[in-house]
Amino acid sequence: QVQLVESGGGLVQAGGSLRLSCAASGRTFSRYAMGWFRQAPGLEREFVAAISRSGGNTYYADSVKGRFTISRDNAKNTVYLQMNSLNPEDTAVYYCAAGYLSGSALVTTTRSRYDYWGQGTQVTVSS
Repeated sequence: QVQLVESGGGLVQAGGSLRLSCAASGRTFSRYAMGWFRQAPGLEREFVAAISRSGGNTYYADSVKGRFTISRDNAKNTVYLQMNSLNPEDTAVYYCAAGYLSGSALVTTTRSRYDYWGQGTQVTVSS
């Protein structure tokens, strides 16, 4: 069982930056691939970024590539999402998720492959 708690959301002007954190409980954090998703009002939850168990592999949605950076610190049981050059289209509730991936997959963009989810943190970007 893994419990995830996001923090770091808030209100920022367009062009600004935020860093989200997701703290995980338990001693098995390093066994899980981690991902960030977001959900804007009226829209489906969408993939943002993912990172492998070791942190050596990352993957990004095209909409955030070059602006967002996912990282993790397994010693601190924490995954981060550094968000730069934010624009109003980035406004959403951001969720972190943990997935125990089987087989050769190191990261995944598929929501159903994530086993645990945080409660979300609101990010609002004003124009």
